Amino acid sequence: MVIDFHVHPVRWPEVTPDFERFLAQAWDRDELVAVQAECGTGPGLAAYLRSCGVDRAVVLAEVNALTGRMDNQSLLELCRGQDMLIPFGTLNFRRDMDMPAVLAGLVSDGVRGIKLYPTYEYFYPNDPMLYPFYAKAQELGVPVMLHTGSSVFPGSRIKYGNPLFLDDVAVDFPGLTLVLSHAGRPIWYAEAEFMARYHENVYLDIAGLPPKNLLTYLPNADRLGHKLIFGSDWPGDRTIERNIEAVRRLPLPPAAIEGILFGNAAKILRVAPVANDT
Repeated sequence: MVIDFHVHPVRWPEVTPDFERFLAQAWDRDELVAVQAECGTGPGLAAYLRSCGVDRAVVLAEVNALTGRMDNQSLLELCRGQDMLIPFGTLNFRRDMDMPAVLAGLVSDGVRGIKLYPTYEYFYPNDPMLYPFYAKAQELGVPVMLHTGSSVFPGSRIKYGNPLFLDDVAVDFPGLTLVLSHAGRPIWYAEAEFMARYHENVYLDIAGLPPKNLLTYLPNADRLGHKLIFGSDWPGDRTIERNIEAVRRLPLPPAAIEGILFGNAAKILRVAPVANDT
């Protein structure tokens, strides 16, 4: 069983030129256009991910000027009727004036988590303006992902991606599950690793990290098997199957491998280990 905790649905009309250039590093343009056409619907995306060895996937909304747009309602429409696609919406306290109310509405509509993008939207994760949102997410049992570390996109402000800003949040909301995307790559691996070891409610997704080098980036991964979560960052990284196999080959105990590929995400998402949903 494999849960991919980090998938970006991409639709060409909403893709920025910078994001298209980024994708061109991994994909032939015609091939990518064909894949995106195939994955432009919920059934198509689900079928594609299953062909890559994924049983369930967290699919992320994203609304910013740097990468493109997949708003919350479009995401819910994409995932509707596809049990394997788990929608994570996005919020911004400058755009969503009553974040707790908006969050409650999204959860009622089917959103299972929220992803925040501090480096793209220029805010510190421990900004007091976010605290009512964190309190509501804790109350509703909704996990919150946050982009940490660097970004390749021009206009990003890396200072907002330091995982240590989440220390305040983890302390003040001990019942809130926090997932630090990209594990602070490449500047703050040690800080992210410390946060996961120190706080019971903090997890790291390894999206964008070549799994074969995981023990180089996170030297204590052998003690963090219960806190690491597989993510592909597709389509930014096109090699989902290869990355899954690289995780399986890591010199870690079998229980840690199972936790990275499925168990830790399943715990956060409260999903049962059922084979491919059809």
